[in-house]
Amino acid sequence: MIMPGLKKPGAGAGLIALLIILPLLTDSGFAITVMSQAGVAIIFALAFNMLLGQGGMLSFGHAVYFGLAGYVTAHVMNGMANEDLPYMPVTLIPIVGGIAGLFFGILIGFVSTRRAGTAFAMISLGFAELATALTLIIVFFFNGEEGVQTDRWIREEWFGITYGPDIQVYYLIAVWCVIAAIAMYALTRTPFGRISNAVRDNPERVQFIGYNTHRVRWLAFSLSSFFAGLAGALHAVNIEHIGFETVGLGQSGVILIMVYIGGTGNFAGPILGAILITLLNSYLSDITPAWYLYLGLIFVLMVMFAPGGLAGLIMMHDPIRRVRPRLLLTMLPSYAIASGATLVALAGIIGLIEMIYFLSTTVTRDTAMVLYGIALNAADFWPWLICAALGAAGGYGCARAYPRMAETYNSAMHEARATVAS
Repeated sequence: MIMPGLKKPGAGAGLIALLIILPLLTDSGFAITVMSQAGVAIIFALAFNMLLGQGGMLSFGHAVYFGLAGYVTAHVMNGMANEDLPYMPVTLIPIVGGIAGLFFGILIGFVSTRRAGTAFAMISLGFAELATALTLIIVFFFNGEEGVQTDRWIREEWFGITYGPDIQVYYLIAVWCVIAAIAMYALTRTPFGRISNAVRDNPERVQFIGYNTHRVRWLAFSLSSFFAGLAGALHAVNIEHIGFETVGLGQSGVILIMVYIGGTGNFAGPILGAILITLLNSYLSDITPAWYLYLGLIFVLMVMFAPGGLAGLIMMHDPIRRVRPRLLLTMLPSYAIASGATLVALAGIIGLIEMIYFLSTTVTRDTAMVLYGIALNAADFWPWLICAALGAAGGYGCARAYPRMAETYNSAMHEARATVAS
């Protein structure tokens, strides 16, 4: 499944045009770096969704193929600096990472995909720990905790490109992002993509009609590892360094959160999740050191109250949009009130968290801090009272506004169904 509008060629061309124009709208090197990171994250998230959303395999160690491909890519790039060895353009170097990811995916996937469900998840967790340990043990290849440094500026490429400037790397990532996304979407439309969905939903029935479910899972796992390796290669080119953290549980956890928040049941979901988490991680992490606490809370709340992710929330309104678009306008007031109450509640709760975090981590007796751009004393009574009052008022507002919002949505859906029936 893909979000409405993205099926149209015009929409796809518009998205490609946006990728071309975006870096031209800013002169910030940091913004271009963030956009490059988002492109890598999109490829990796879509690759992980091939495994989870399409094949129903929850992996806690898919960063293994991302990281190992990055290591192989870094060594290949370092080897290409020797003029006596064959040279491969950096433009095509992501293929090396893809092949490396595919190689490790075939080997590990043959063992992992013999089991499904919880057993598969635990096996993937074991391989993640194993890979992390090997990066610290096999020093001659992984270089321990220091990792492998590389240089993307090796020789002049086609059309005078050197990949020295960050904007050239961004366009390299953007091109491969488009190619990978098209390829992965095409795979979902093939008979193999359909049978992968069937294995996810009812493996016993698939076996009954004559398919080998292990082979289907193994192939899906291997293809997913190929695209994860492609993302790992682009990461190595972008950062010019690859370390043990790229194969660890932290990296696997982040990509899992991206896909779940974006939505596993929709092709565009991982794209939304990758962009959102990359932006929050890049900008919000500079604002508050408690960023990972908020990321965990966002993940928990999405799983509990919106298991379909952001894409699922958008798709809920698609029947209304197609049948009675004007009904969406009548829903806006109740949605705005609920959003306002949520923001008030969040302002109070985040304020309390920030003051608690500040007092628990400060190494001096100075209790002066800045919250929402306002200088205050965290030891005073009034900031705590105000934040608690905001949280309580916002919570009460949410309790009143959310049922009204649900009622408005149900009424609009009922009217849309009545229109179709008539």
